[in-house]
Amino acid sequence: MNEAEFVAALRQLPLHPGARGLEDDCAVLEIGGEALILTHDSMAEGTHFSEGADMADVAWKLVAVNLSDLAAKGAQPVGILIGYSLGEDDESFLKGLKEVTETYRVPLLGGDTIKASSARSLGLTAIGRASHTPAPDRRGAQIGDSVYVTGTLGKAMLGFEGDPECLDAYNRPNPRLAEGQVLAPHVNAMMDISDGLLLDAFRMASASKVTLAIESALVPVASPDRRDACLRWGDDYELLFTLPQASEPPVDCTRIGAVEPQGFAALVLDGEPVMNAEGLGYQH
Repeated sequence: MNEAEFVAALRQLPLHPGARGLEDDCAVLEIGGEALILTHDSMAEGTHFSEGADMADVAWKLVAVNLSDLAAKGAQPVGILIGYSLGEDDESFLKGLKEVTETYRVPLLGGDTIKASSARSLGLTAIGRASHTPAPDRRGAQIGDSVYVTGTLGKAMLGFEGDPECLDAYNRPNPRLAEGQVLAPHVNAMMDISDGLLLDAFRMASASKVTLAIESALVPVASPDRRDACLRWGDDYELLFTLPQASEPPVDCTRIGAVEPQGFAALVLDGEPVMNAEGLGYQH
């Protein structure tokens, strides 16, 4: 089974309302007048990091990608739980874990360690408290909204390829926590860009039952000569969101398109309908 098929099968299980139909990156548990945000991401050797990678960077990225999910909910981090596979360079991993948790002031709550005889797999659960309720939802895009992104896309791709100016963008991404908290009261829909702008826009449109029309020339990219690759590669951890057309964005961002009534394609790119998600970004 691929990832989409497996998630579709999971939807046949009893789901908590906070699971949001497994159409979002986080679970949202409303408690009184507040909301607890839960997310979990994993990284596997050979898929998300190479054998011999600096384990300090791996630790940073493992925490950062989970905090990016919290950012898309406008959440303040409360703490993390880690699942760690012991192996080489454990001291380096601990060093990176200390650096990232101190940088984002997110304490360790606990977790589990194992000894693996094959490729290492690491997991982390991040817990946050919504700064605004209801917490933003990728299912909320409204017809007439403008579509925005923060930052510049494609830096992680260049870093992966060895560009010295972009190495940190790939190895040590910075989740947009502050921007997410500012945006939370204003957006109709929001998610982070982890698997490529086009694929994640397709997912937002599908979840919201609308069409997102994106103009590629408007998207800020790190390599204009490779614009299409920048839109598909992923690992950027910027925020993709929609605002009512008359709204002025409260953060530094770029308008890249608009939300249209649901057509026969979830995504329209430069006026051309995109019929399915195949090839739009990274999928397991």
